[in-house]
Amino acid sequence: MPHDVSVHGDVRVDEFYWLRDRNRPDVIAYLEAENDYVEAMMGHTRELQQRLYEELVGRIKETDISVPEKIDEYYYYSRTVAGKQYSIHCRKKGNLDSEEQIVLDENELAGGHSYFSIGILKVSPDHKLLAYSVDVTGSESYTLYVINLDTGERLAEEIPNTYYGVAWANDNETIFYNTLDEAMRPHMLFRHRLGTPRQSDTMVYQETDDSYFLGLSKTRSRRFITMSLASNTTSEVHYLDVDKPDGDLTVIQPRVQKIEYRIAHRGDTFYILTNDDAKNFKLVEVPVDNPDKSNWKEVISHRKNVKIDDVEAFRNHLVIYEREKGLKKIRVIEMTGGKSHYVKFPEPVYTFWAADNPEYDSNILRFNYSSLVTPRSVFDYDMNKKTRELKKMYEILGGFDPEKYESKRVFATVRDGTKIPISLVHRKGINKDGSSPLFLYGYGAYGSSIEPLFLSSRLSLLDRGFVFAMAHVRGGGEMGRDWYEKGKQLHKKNTFTDFIACAEHLIKKNYTSQENIAISGGSAGGLLMGAVANMRPELFHCVIAHVPFVDVVTTMLDESIPLTVIEFEEWGNPKIEKHYQYLLSYSPYDNLQRQDYPHMLATAGLNDPRVQYWEPAKWVAKLRTLKTDDNLLLLRTKIGEGHSGASGRYDYLRDVAFEYAFVLNCFGITE
Repeated sequence: MPHDVSVHGDVRVDEFYWLRDRNRPDVIAYLEAENDYVEAMMGHTRELQQRLYEELVGRIKETDISVPEKIDEYYYYSRTVAGKQYSIHCRKKGNLDSEEQIVLDENELAGGHSYFSIGILKVSPDHKLLAYSVDVTGSESYTLYVINLDTGERLAEEIPNTYYGVAWANDNETIFYNTLDEAMRPHMLFRHRLGTPRQSDTMVYQETDDSYFLGLSKTRSRRFITMSLASNTTSEVHYLDVDKPDGDLTVIQPRVQKIEYRIAHRGDTFYILTNDDAKNFKLVEVPVDNPDKSNWKEVISHRKNVKIDDVEAFRNHLVIYEREKGLKKIRVIEMTGGKSHYVKFPEPVYTFWAADNPEYDSNILRFNYSSLVTPRSVFDYDMNKKTRELKKMYEILGGFDPEKYESKRVFATVRDGTKIPISLVHRKGINKDGSSPLFLYGYGAYGSSIEPLFLSSRLSLLDRGFVFAMAHVRGGGEMGRDWYEKGKQLHKKNTFTDFIACAEHLIKKNYTSQENIAISGGSAGGLLMGAVANMRPELFHCVIAHVPFVDVVTTMLDESIPLTVIEFEEWGNPKIEKHYQYLLSYSPYDNLQRQDYPHMLATAGLNDPRVQYWEPAKWVAKLRTLKTDDNLLLLRTKIGEGHSGASGRYDYLRDVAFEYAFVLNCFGITE
């Protein structure tokens, strides 16, 4: 039945509010009927889906192994086996020629479950025990277990409702973990002693402010466990001596609104990355035994055009991860002498991400490198010699030749003069006459950057003549902190107009033409899809909105929904009149209108804790009553999954094949 919402004197009638009640049989029946409709409307593409799926599987090396990672006397790695959905985690002692020991086989644990996800894998300091956590619903609420690695026996420990924070104390019998409240917010830190009842676990800390998440980690030096308390704009870090697990937490610096910081430890020093009077962050150092802010000493000053993303500490080096002009950089500082240098990269458009690098005493930095035309490559970089060694390039089967493709970065200029980066890849020799179909991806939220990395699945579009593009719109973090702030709260509409400008620029440069563009985004990127579809529906041929955040106003008014309160600092608080009116002015659900829309596919997960399933369900239901075209409008809900979709690698590829089939079908491409 309709539901009235009254805020600031406005009365909004929501005729599809009833879809929020997952316990109503007619709600599940409705979602299943939509799924049946998807199957009916896409039935003629089943052969195409199967062909695409076989292409996607045919490019991956199904039986493969990761690069082993040395921790103390052991080499840890994971491997996959053809036909199996999940990874097998292994180790060897002493050297790589030793006998393999299987630490954990995810396939065995996943048996009987349609969804399976590992949250954490943490080996005890003496390497005799493994703490791991499992989610079998997609809800991101994990149950924590411990196994004896010598015998394979699972201990009595079974701790439900944990999150991603788990850390061992150095006594090999104390585990710290965080738990979730009813709004799926990690808010409590517990200490558990092996062999004791969970009910007797000590609550070490409880965060009572609903806008803060409680995180947990261990320094690379293995000296401290750190607890981070963070909202979207403010943070506070506490630390605990790992050799004294029954001790008290010590705060580095009590929270100050809109001041963020994170720490790395080396010797008698904490290195602190902070935005205190430094929008793009600066690096300071402080003695461990007196970390008060009055003792902070600047190491790297704030720079207007360079953002510091993170810092890592090794015994002999500091590694600084920076971003300049949209590209990531690695800066290495030698602790003896203070000299620094940058790691060189061979391509104009690329990305990297650091490996775990668990060894504090190592002079080797391992990182993963990729670009739009270069598959994932694992490098070991010698920070003393400034040389790198390629440990593995993940093999792409099926005749992939990187020389057949080219990538570049172009810029679209928006009305205020800002230049928006666009990363592009396509086959060499395409006709730039506007005839090519183009797949444009966007996100633009939380200061998160979308990286120009390689995906073998994308070849199925490129080899059919598509141009693939990423729009690095404001709201993301590609061009520094200001880039993020100009795309959040009362500046959010910049994200949408930037994306539209990118599409128009690509048309102007003859990469494609109007109505020859497919667009895609998920979660906050799904909000982007809904907004631009309302604003410029004639510009796009088809839209894929993954788990889209489209019912913005109703969701942000409901503090019982997971994550709502912490999101006020990202989107705005609708209890504030100007925020309410601004949110209402762009909320995709509230701005649907009677007009033609592109072909549209929305996805949802019934167990999604981040974007509730009813947002895309309500959006599609309302859209059906308003749209004036005959284009496809599909809602595909995974009943047993959450925010991230399918957990098994083959199931994931079937979903990709389905979505590509949707796009190709919309363009009339059958081969």
